[in-house]
Amino acid sequence: MTTSAAAEEAAATWLGLAFGRPPSSYTSVETGQTVVSVYLQRKPDWSAAAQKELADGLRGVVRRTSGFGQPRISLARIGPQDWANAWRQHFKPLAVGSKLLLKPSWSRQRPRRGQVIVVLDPGLSFGTGHHPTTAFCLRQLAARRRPGQAQSCLDVGTGSGILAIAAAKLGYRPVDALDFDPEAVRVARANAGRNRVSGRIHFWQQDLTKLPYRSRRKYSLICANLLADLLLAERQRFLARLGADGVLVAAGVLTSEFSRVQDTCERSGLRLVASRAQNEWHSGAFSWR
Repeated sequence: MTTSAAAEEAAATWLGLAFGRPPSSYTSVETGQTVVSVYLQRKPDWSAAAQKELADGLRGVVRRTSGFGQPRISLARIGPQDWANAWRQHFKPLAVGSKLLLKPSWSRQRPRRGQVIVVLDPGLSFGTGHHPTTAFCLRQLAARRRPGQAQSCLDVGTGSGILAIAAAKLGYRPVDALDFDPEAVRVARANAGRNRVSGRIHFWQQDLTKLPYRSRRKYSLICANLLADLLLAERQRFLARLGADGVLVAAGVLTSEFSRVQDTCERSGLRLVASRAQNEWHSGAFSWR
């Protein structure tokens, strides 16, 4: 809990990435305290060790953005909610340059000439394209697509499937997408079907930390919208899958942590080719030197 708007956004995004679910927040007018919530369909691991790991991570995120960090964490059982209708209040159409238009199924907005449409109802999975980290990934997908050239894409932590679907619509082949959460994979597959690209994307449930360190398949572009610690810990798994002319898009990184990500990538032989800082988040695209 905090009165800092920056800390609220940081905590919300961190929890959304950690649980693979869209967070919500509200601030009490009387107390000035902010509550950030993530709604899960199943009870998570709530052991003492899991609670400590979660509390330490969240406390660090809040402290780095506001200077003070004493968030309290709790778990409660609640009744069913009408999440589908709740999304209608928050998810609006989003144009990504001249190549992409993302919109929910209930929107009647028409694309401009040359734009491909991604229809997305995120349900309980994280990712609508409006967050700075997701938006950066989408812009990189669009900017780096070369018509007529064979390019492949790997989407790690696919969530709603937004990046994988956009990649398929833009012409990347093949497109592979993974997530450790079976519900996220289910929603992503449903969204791919709604966009008629099911046959162009291979979705699978997979824990990133269990992927082999070696891979014969190389990708032209890898999207890793992940927390900095996970991104750095598993960097060898990403590097093993990045093609000779490939680009690693690293998002989900706090501004205060980006220099650490950049330094590690550069020591691994990559160079920063695109970067964007927005609010408390800093994303970057890296390619081989």
